Amino acid sequence: MTGLQLILGSASPRRAELLAQIGVTPSAITPPDIDETPANGELPRDYVARMSREKLTALPQSDDTVTLCADTTVAMGRRILGKPADAAEAAAFLYSMSGRRHRVITAVSVGRGSDSWQKVVESVVKFKVLSDAEVNAYIASDEWRGKAGGYAIQGLAAGFIPWISGSFSGIVGLPLAETAALLQTAGYVKPQKD
Repeated sequence: MTGLQLILGSASPRRAELLAQIGVTPSAITPPDIDETPANGELPRDYVARMSREKLTALPQSDDTVTLCADTTVAMGRRILGKPADAAEAAAFLYSMSGRRHRVITAVSVGRGSDSWQKVVESVVKFKVLSDAEVNAYIASDEWRGKAGGYAIQGLAAGFIPWISGSFSGIVGLPLAETAALLQTAGYVKPQKD
């Protein structure tokens, strides 16, 4: 079916840029306003799945609109490393990941009318051992602001990461192969160029 509108339920410019990589441009960008506080004892994978679903249900759904929402978190074991509140927390996150592997989990939810679909994608990222100078320079860059785990793999932190396993676009914030499949399942067809 063609002619469906696509609503991106995210304020993240990275998600819009990632969609553009697969030729998808949302008709509108409508970030939902929800409480993103993890529940007591909530595991990282359950948390992102719930956040993605709650974002989707917070937006109006109709049969002629496909809505796409996502949530990404960084996990060290059972611990959720969300968006750091300040530079000190961002530095603490970087030191906790230094020389270790962590998981980046992104949940994507797509809805159309009364139907919805979800996919959770988990990737593993290894950080090299970080020096104080590297952490301080990264914090000074302000790139950590608004980023799960306090870093962006597509930016300066790429120099910290010798190895990943999984979806690079999922680590950035939207796993593209899985997202394209969900959009297709919902009946969304990319508009053809004239």
